[in-house]
This record gives sequence, structure tokens and C-alpha cells, in this order.
Amino acid sequence: MEYIKLFDAEYRVMQIIWESEPLTSRELAEICLKELNWQRTTTYTMLKKLIKKGYAQNDKKIVSSLISKKEVQKNESKDFVEKNFAGSLYSFIAAFTSDNKLEEEEIKKIKKLISDSKK
Repeated sequence: MEYIKLFDAEYRVMQIIWESEPLTSRELAEICLKELNWQRTTTYTMLKKLIKKGYAQNDKKIVSSLISKKEVQKNESKDFVEKNFAGSLYSFIAAFTSDNKLEEEEIKKIKKLISDSKK
């Protein structure tokens, strides 16, 4: 599936779907009212957009995701690094760590990720 960028509001609805799926469209509207202060019509409009993009489905009023949170995070991260750091992961990490000091355990995990990603 070709990745289609999610807008912030769409991502917020997907977060709710991932955390609660499967859920009824009514339950989704109730959660969005409570957490986002959205009216039912706003939630249903947003759900229709997510269905059109291929990210969610509403089968007999049961809402579920068609793409994993991990897949969206991977694509959003790639897009962010490409847009803001000319695709350079090194530049992103350098910018991030300039003001954010990493714990030793985080450094170990990052080193393992890098080691595991070598081809």
C-alpha cells in the first residue's frame, strides 16, 4: 500500500482506534467526544477520510485499523527526517541529542539497533 500522510487530527483518531479496536463507530464517537471534544459528526467525517485513505474500516459498524501503528510511525519518521534533515538520520540524531542527554540504557539500545540494521 502506498503511504498517504496522515494529518494530526487523523492520527489522533487512529491512536484511539489502535488503543481500542475493535470498537463500534458509536464507541469511537463517544471516546472522541470525551478525549477530543468532538461532536459525533466530526468523528464520522474523520472516520470516512481514514476509510478512504485505506487506514481504517467500518464493517457493520465495527471499526478497526487496516495499518499498524508501527507502520505509520515508520513512514511518518521517514517523512520527517527527509523533510527536515534532507534524509540524513545522522543529522536528526545530532540535532536531537544536542539538548537531550541519553541514558546509558538508551545508548545501548540504540547501538544494538544500529548493529542489527547493518546489511
